[in-house]
Amino acid sequence: MDKDLLGQQEVRDLCQRAVEAQRQFASASQAEVDKICGAMSKAGFRASRKLAELAVADTGMGRVEDKILKNEFATRDVWEFCKDLRTVGVIDHDRRTKHTVYAEPMGVIAGIIPTTNPTSTAVYKALIAVKSRNALVASPHPNAAECIIEALRIVAEAAEKAGAPKGLISCIAMPSIKAASALMKNENIALILSTGGSSIVRAAHSSGKPAIGVGPGNVPAFVDHTADVRKAINDVIIGKSFDWGTICSSEQALIVDRRIEKKVLDTIARTDIYWVKGAERALLEKFMVPSDGRLNTAVVGQSPAKIAQLAGFTAPENTQVLLVDQDGVGPEYPLSREKLSPVLAYYTVSDTEAGIALAARVIEYDGVGHTAVIHSSSQENIERFAERVRAFRVLANTPAPHGSVGYTTGLEPAMTLGCGTWGGAITGDNITPLHLINRKHLAIETDPVEPGGVIGSGRSIKGSYSRYDDVSPGSEGRSTVSEQDEQDGQIEENVITGLADKFRQELGN
Repeated sequence: MDKDLLGQQEVRDLCQRAVEAQRQFASASQAEVDKICGAMSKAGFRASRKLAELAVADTGMGRVEDKILKNEFATRDVWEFCKDLRTVGVIDHDRRTKHTVYAEPMGVIAGIIPTTNPTSTAVYKALIAVKSRNALVASPHPNAAECIIEALRIVAEAAEKAGAPKGLISCIAMPSIKAASALMKNENIALILSTGGSSIVRAAHSSGKPAIGVGPGNVPAFVDHTADVRKAINDVIIGKSFDWGTICSSEQALIVDRRIEKKVLDTIARTDIYWVKGAERALLEKFMVPSDGRLNTAVVGQSPAKIAQLAGFTAPENTQVLLVDQDGVGPEYPLSREKLSPVLAYYTVSDTEAGIALAARVIEYDGVGHTAVIHSSSQENIERFAERVRAFRVLANTPAPHGSVGYTTGLEPAMTLGCGTWGGAITGDNITPLHLINRKHLAIETDPVEPGGVIGSGRSIKGSYSRYDDVSPGSEGRSTVSEQDEQDGQIEENVITGLADKFRQELGN
């Protein structure tokens, strides 16, 4: 049979098994869920090195040591955060309002797994799906299929040994664009959790299913005149070179206040940054962003020395970041966009205001809603930056990838980072198990309605309609409802007429 047809049939089979497994798992207790997730976390953590090596071999992207850290984070750190979360039964109760909230699983989650962060994203999505009593059917990027399938096999096997029904976690073995599309449109899918390029995210959002998708991140890093320059440049190098830039929240533009530029340049000169200038800059721009305006995927997750070689010049083998001057932001400045590699645009600005304005332009161009960073010792400048840039993760004085996922900050540990409505997503949060549950509400009457439909004595008429107290002629400065009216639950006809007129007037406006 045709490979695409086989893949689509496989999707139908996996989804059907997932539905049956999830229905069985939906009755699991919190203790049973946590036992299974704990086993998954331990198994994934133990396999961190194996999966990192497999991911690099499978994709040709990134660095083994950095992928080990990502795998450990996606298993140990994510589980440490969510292990005490209530995801079964009553998760909230207000005694005063008699309002109770119950957690209900969504059903079967379609997990779209990228090639840039394959194994870490796979185990993370499996963990948060099972923690919320959902099933996961994953669609791996075809160029990372082997490592993703193995990662999910490891955690699925651990889950089943701990008591999970077979089929709760599964992965398409014959991945393709058509198989991914069939998965997202399958009738049994309740939610799509999509991580990857903009095209797959758009496909998720246009599938007709609820979706949480992550768009591109064009992260500006502004170093203002009050910053600890040595730490700031070190943080930028750590973030930008981490796994050779494959994390979408890695720094894309270094913006420097001219008042401290000499100190910045002196610091850069003592690092493993290679400054790309002149003819080399033209070669790099042409190679990375050809005439069609799309990023050349040959650079994704590659070392600086290899990228330089591919572009036609030489950089030292120990280079950690390729730094390139850019004169502006937009399509005519090829490297002002997201680059998914250890290539960093460099800008200078006259002052703090100009730095904040440029950071806002950078993120608007190719990463709105995602992440932005400021290095500063001024709380006022940090807050001004946070208020102005349209990012849902504004970080201060930390490497961007590590801070955005919650490794060096107090953000929720996650490998899927929402971009909010600014970025075309439903949320700007770091995605946790609590984003994968339905909340059912039990509400018990607190304000009885008297027989005949009159508002009961349990609710204050004056309190409920205080903004309409001046509706009657001559009533300026006082309520038109008397205390006796409130006590008796009676409202005079002229007040009712006045309220109706007021409502009509406001609706008209």
